[in-house]
Amino acid sequence: MKTNTIAVIGGSGKSGKYLVQNLLEKEYPIKLLWRHPEEFDIQNPLIEIIKGDARDEQSICSLIKDCDVVISTLGQPKGEKSIFSEATTHIMRAMYKHGIKRYIVTTGLSVNTENDHKNERVQMATEWMYQHYPETTSDKQKEYQLLLESSLDWTLVRLPLINMTDKSFSTETSLIDCKGENISATDLAEFLVSQIEDPSYIGKSPFLYNT
Repeated sequence: MKTNTIAVIGGSGKSGKYLVQNLLEKEYPIKLLWRHPEEFDIQNPLIEIIKGDARDEQSICSLIKDCDVVISTLGQPKGEKSIFSEATTHIMRAMYKHGIKRYIVTTGLSVNTENDHKNERVQMATEWMYQHYPETTSDKQKEYQLLLESSLDWTLVRLPLINMTDKSFSTETSLIDCKGENISATDLAEFLVSQIEDPSYIGKSPFLYNT
């Protein structure tokens, strides 16, 4: 069993389930934030469930206590106001309180960094997101800004369309452009878990995609 305990936010989501499975396969103890614990159907002694919501600061604090690393694949609940910057604020506050530094989080292609050279397809996708989902898209950019201004060891992984598949493909990362249109949920989980002990992308926002 690994010594690092991982706090997982968004583990009930589509890609989050692949992340949880990967962590369990590698024998990481994990604490999972779950809005409806009664729906959780995995029996594993490595898992501790914390009932709660990412928008509730007390839930986040309970989740992160006694953990070493925080990983978030949080998605936007349908029909609700954007949650990303609010959840990030709670997570950061709890991490400071409990002295935890490593934070790995996923976001979309629309987030811009000052070094980007996005190709035309990705630029158009970013503009489309701002036109059709202005609140959520702006809030994700705000989340990036919060991380930039923090003293955490964060990695913000920018993603194209996630394919829910057990198949694995060759992957690439880039700090300036997303040259692929998809990422397998299996490959995403593998990359996120690899970042627990890999410092290469601390303080950076790599694109991750299949080639």
